[in-house]
Amino acid sequence: MSDRRPVDPIAIDVGDLVQKTVASLYSHLITRPTGRAVRLAIEAQLADAGDQALSLIDLSEVTLLDFSCADEVVAKLLQRYQDHRRTDAYFVFRGVTEPHRDQIEVVLERQSLAAVAETGSGHFELLGSRSEEEGRLWQELEEVGRMSGPGNGQRGDDGRQGTLQRLVFRGLAYRSGAAGEVVALSRLVRHLG
Repeated sequence: MSDRRPVDPIAIDVGDLVQKTVASLYSHLITRPTGRAVRLAIEAQLADAGDQALSLIDLSEVTLLDFSCADEVVAKLLQRYQDHRRTDAYFVFRGVTEPHRDQIEVVLERQSLAAVAETGSGHFELLGSRSEEEGRLWQELEEVGRMSGPGNGQRGDDGRQGTLQRLVFRGLAYRSGAAGEVVALSRLVRHLG
């Protein structure tokens, strides 16, 4: 199995967007209007991505993140793409540290959303709302990198395949069109700096 990316990731530096969007010298996301402006700037970058988009949203330069900005930049962004399903959009949030984590977890859980986050160099976690089965299977996928996907003609545990399909539907794993494999999002962004 190759590590070739089936879709090219789009790297988005939120710290840079904050400085460009709100003309601030600081990378603080502490008001809803600031968060909304950053989310709209991210959506503008994704507008030309085509039918599939994998976005690496880099929060590592963001020093302060309040709940309203976590809601705008993380939850509303995920919700918009899950609700509309015009494109297959996948997101990985890089640089999520302890000052960001609680705010992101709370807004995701409130809206029954989940997201893949890189919380350390090469360490990925599933944040937000998920069932025990989803959490367990996502962790297994994270460890092995790829799994045979639902509907690929192989017999298997229907519950497990259903859970894998939910991970893909929720944007927490990527289904490769060619082989029907399900790929961990971390494998798709791992080599993107």
